[in-house]
Amino acid sequence: MVKAVILAAGKGTRMKSDLPKVLHTVLGKPMVAYSIDAARIAGAEEVCLIVGHGAELVKDTVGEGVVYVEQKEQLGTGHAVMCAKEFIGHEGQTLILCGDTPLITGKTLKKLVMRHFEQKNTVTMLSTILEDPTGYGRIIRDEDGRFVKNVEHKDATEEEKGCKEVNSGMYLFESGALYDSLGKLNNDNVQGEYYLPDTLEIICSGGGRVDAVIAEDETEIMGVNTKEQLAEVTEIIKSRRK
Repeated sequence: MVKAVILAAGKGTRMKSDLPKVLHTVLGKPMVAYSIDAARIAGAEEVCLIVGHGAELVKDTVGEGVVYVEQKEQLGTGHAVMCAKEFIGHEGQTLILCGDTPLITGKTLKKLVMRHFEQKNTVTMLSTILEDPTGYGRIIRDEDGRFVKNVEHKDATEEEKGCKEVNSGMYLFESGALYDSLGKLNNDNVQGEYYLPDTLEIICSGGGRVDAVIAEDETEIMGVNTKEQLAEVTEIIKSRRK
């Protein structure tokens, strides 16, 4: 069984709007609805939204058919997913998606799910190759192409910054492995936040198999943080429909 957790708690300060970021619309449809649709196309039987800023408005807009969990404090992506530990449980697989990436497609997530099962991975993340990877976490592999670690841009060495394979922030985890690794996260960093990518090394060190599937269309991982990016995403979706 596959279920999905979608991170939708952010305020979206750079949108310069009181509306929760994930409710800004693309061609008349809230951004988060695109992620929900893609998750269901990929086979997710249950969907959980992590809500925070404007939680009631998000619930009213999205409506029934999904589970809602509230993140009362914004303490990082790892903390957001921790809030859904009861939903995640120990059975099946859990997709982790973002509520502000409306370009992600069910087709690409299906590919992620298939690869995860074919390779018997513990975690399979979605990556892509960017000509300018500035700001993204990098996927570091060994000489045989095997996943070694995810390193955040700010923590990367100059050599690691030269890597162009980036982490999209979207994953498929074995639910039990995710549940257990969330209990081992710490916030021992400058921001004092819990980072979901830290679960990858925890799982690796415990003998789990971690890999990444590269999305061929780099725009699919694009997050929306500004009105300009919202306009750009809208144009891309329009062009896809021609």
